[in-house]
Amino acid sequence: MNNPTEIKLRSRSRVLEVVYEDGARYQLPFEYLRVHSPSAEVKGHGPGQEVLVLGKQNVGIRAVDPVGQYAVRLVFDDGHDSGLYTWTYLRELGEKQAENWTKYQARVQAAQQQ
Repeated sequence: MNNPTEIKLRSRSRVLEVVYEDGARYQLPFEYLRVHSPSAEVKGHGPGQEVLVLGKQNVGIRAVDPVGQYAVRLVFDDGHDSGLYTWTYLRELGEKQAENWTKYQARVQAAQQQ
């Protein structure tokens, strides 16, 4: 399994840096992590139930708590802390960051036009 070798919370630049065993390195902005939380509160309980999370441009992360050997729980300063970010999910967020962010921005724009 390809687990992270480093996870650094960079509060000033508002990114979580994740480095994997194979050398892959991702800079994941706090806002991006918050709006893509794997929690049921954001993901819903099935396809099509995703919740569009808005207004998280200035969200911070207070803590990165390890969960076993497979995940971390991110504690955001807006009180959200229910999503478990597995190593696989963090890598997926890194690999698909540009695509995911573009889709999110399109959803935000569509919601603002309604």
